[in-house]
Amino acid sequence: MANGAEMPAREPRQGVYDAVVVGGGLVGSALAYGLRRELARVAVLDEGDVAYRASRGNFGLVWVQSKGMGLPRYGVWTLTSASLWPALAAELLDKTGIDVRLEQRGGLHVLLSDEEREARLRFMTELLAQPGMSSYEWKLLDRHEVADLVPGVGPEVRGATWTAVDGIANPLKLLRALHTAFARDGVDYLPRRPAQEIRHADGVFEIATPRGLVRANKLVLAAGLGNRALAERVGLAVPVRPQKGQIIALERTRRILQTPLSTLRQMDEGSWLIGDSQEEAGYADGTVGLPILGTLADRAVRTLPALRDVRVVRTWAALRVMSQDGFPIYEQSAACPGAFVATCHSGVTLAAAHALKLAPMIAAGALADDMAPFSTRRFHVQEA
Repeated sequence: MANGAEMPAREPRQGVYDAVVVGGGLVGSALAYGLRRELARVAVLDEGDVAYRASRGNFGLVWVQSKGMGLPRYGVWTLTSASLWPALAAELLDKTGIDVRLEQRGGLHVLLSDEEREARLRFMTELLAQPGMSSYEWKLLDRHEVADLVPGVGPEVRGATWTAVDGIANPLKLLRALHTAFARDGVDYLPRRPAQEIRHADGVFEIATPRGLVRANKLVLAAGLGNRALAERVGLAVPVRPQKGQIIALERTRRILQTPLSTLRQMDEGSWLIGDSQEEAGYADGTVGLPILGTLADRAVRTLPALRDVRVVRTWAALRVMSQDGFPIYEQSAACPGAFVATCHSGVTLAAAHALKLAPMIAAGALADDMAPFSTRRFHVQEA
């Protein structure tokens, strides 16, 4: 689990699973949860907490604003997931008793200069002019309108873009709820079993792990950065790379921020998170750097000066899973039918779509036609 406490493990069942998911983070867990709604025998192979878990560094936004520039289908997919989130949160609460603290009151992207304001206006106008991207409301707010939503904003705040569809959830509680649902629904969670080799014969996948073979009719690779090597074993080339992000956690205060910002949020229990750094730093995920942290903190206190008096509790870094162009990859292998790959960097935002839309497609054996833009074929330029 992202907080260091793994859920109780089962021993693998004899015979062949209907589906095995490789990866027990947010992407794999949401898919396994959705697959169990369709199939009787589902297992999750998880490397354990030695893995490069994006889940442990997640900011917890359910965010549509800004998504889809250059691939409008991604914006539509993100909006679909945001609309499904209330159903997923309610179902998890009913099934596990865990409230994942979903709040969808809208979200803000704050602008601290006239230059930022003009650039953001151009970006949002171009983004939503793309095909299929005019389906959600957004506004360019002035300083006074921002102050109505965020009391105490700093004098440098020039405005913000706002959308009604954005929100937040608690990523640790989400991951806990999904794994708790595994125990209730009979999903076999198998930690400390990284997939080492994959064989495909007579329609059955054999996945070799340090603790023996696991067999399945369908295989879903949701191992984050591990997908690059694993996908090769089923005939797919998945160009993913690590992108480092750093987060500052501040002490708990009275809850005052009801509308999240793209770089600043207050958790349901009162603690504050500051984030949104993006570094191409390879696999150096455990190191934090004062220059980056200083930049994050500076923007936060310029936005909300009262944060100067709130103490830092801790900082951490984690690795996002980024494709070559930054968009998700969803594809079934042509060489090994029944093997699917799912890779993205928005594990919280897309959790509802993964559980309630993508998982049923995988269970049925084929991705819908409108998922084609997410295939790796987009990386292959045709020769003239």
